[in-house]
Amino acid sequence: MLPRLCVLVALVCGLVSGEPMTCRAADNAPQKFVLTSATTNQQIGHFELTHLDVENGGDIPWRVQKKTLHGGKQEGSELITVDNGKLQIVIVPTRGMNILEVRSGDVRLGWDSPVKEVVHPKFIDLDTRGGLGWLDGFNEWMVRCGLEFAGHPGKDVFTTNTGDRAEMDLTLHGKIGNIPSSEVVLIVDSEPPHRLRVRGVVYERMFFGPKLQLVTEISTVPGSDELTIEDVVTNQGAGEQEIELIYHVNYGAPLLEEGAQVHVPAKRIAPMNDHAASGLDRWNTYAGPTPGYIEQVYLVEPISDRSGQSLALLRNAAGDRGTSIRWNVEQLPYFTVWKNTTAVADGYVTGLEPATGYPYNRRVERAAGRLATLDAGESRTFRLDFGLHVGTEAVEQVAGTIRRIQGETQPEILRTPPEMPDTGDE
Repeated sequence: MLPRLCVLVALVCGLVSGEPMTCRAADNAPQKFVLTSATTNQQIGHFELTHLDVENGGDIPWRVQKKTLHGGKQEGSELITVDNGKLQIVIVPTRGMNILEVRSGDVRLGWDSPVKEVVHPKFIDLDTRGGLGWLDGFNEWMVRCGLEFAGHPGKDVFTTNTGDRAEMDLTLHGKIGNIPSSEVVLIVDSEPPHRLRVRGVVYERMFFGPKLQLVTEISTVPGSDELTIEDVVTNQGAGEQEIELIYHVNYGAPLLEEGAQVHVPAKRIAPMNDHAASGLDRWNTYAGPTPGYIEQVYLVEPISDRSGQSLALLRNAAGDRGTSIRWNVEQLPYFTVWKNTTAVADGYVTGLEPATGYPYNRRVERAAGRLATLDAGESRTFRLDFGLHVGTEAVEQVAGTIRRIQGETQPEILRTPPEMPDTGDE
């Protein structure tokens, strides 16, 4: 039997699959392992790699595994688990490079959705229940909403292939989270700190429609309690293209509980609707599981520091466990807090959502001037850094940073929902 490392080298270099795969090009260059490639018709169903299996893998133990799920609606879904020695990050390349969950010790970043399987997109009908079919697969910690459109379902207009204006039905939160990745590569940096990178390419494109490419890199350093998502969205078409992108980052127990709080430096905070306005005085504090609770959504215009970075923190009631999101407000100028503290069986969860806009229907976002566009060939980069904080001192340090960013600015609190812009609807 070949040693394990020899088998891995054979897989990576294509000796088993019969197709060439990318190998390490030169001394000290990053080592690359192609796991999926639509371009060269390659797929590795099962994969495992540790710091001992590669040159210059570092001294901190780490492991990357890939497997395929079977049974029910998860048949054919793939998971990639990156264990950096402290964090276990579970990526779903079959579902647009979403992240199912992150674990570290007794802390989990994720939630308990009524959807228990990692649903393959082939079982999703986005049009069902009036455009709410996206919810049939919704159980991830981080899912992207977009790219052509995001937000609430409903009607919008578009230009047909004949040049006429027509009406179209937009489904909840777009398509990108239900498109399998066309390319997936594991990259191991040979130089310290030996960052582990899972790079994926997802296309949202059609004839007489959008031609958008998402290149995402999910990365972490062995032994650290942080991970980074860096996305590049490119318009590969010959004309201008509207885009929307919401990072729907979702948390349940153990961080979400009665008395948990969210902190974010803000210029303005507004309820999304009249129902949310009734809970405005408690917008950043959470109730325990409450059967029959109706979701409340709050729209935040965040403040940044001098480098353009903003920061959000979710902490538990005791203040000794927390998680943070750091992002650039030029890239993602809006932030939404989604509170859904219903019964556990129905999906007790909150969403913290840096975004290019708010989760209204696209026609509303366009009329409000929040709809981003890409010129032909133009790219736009989005980066989010996530941290896990254990202990009162660590959590308070993040809270203190948020207070410093807030400074002397008093957030404007709107007691009623923002006035809807004129969308031109009759």
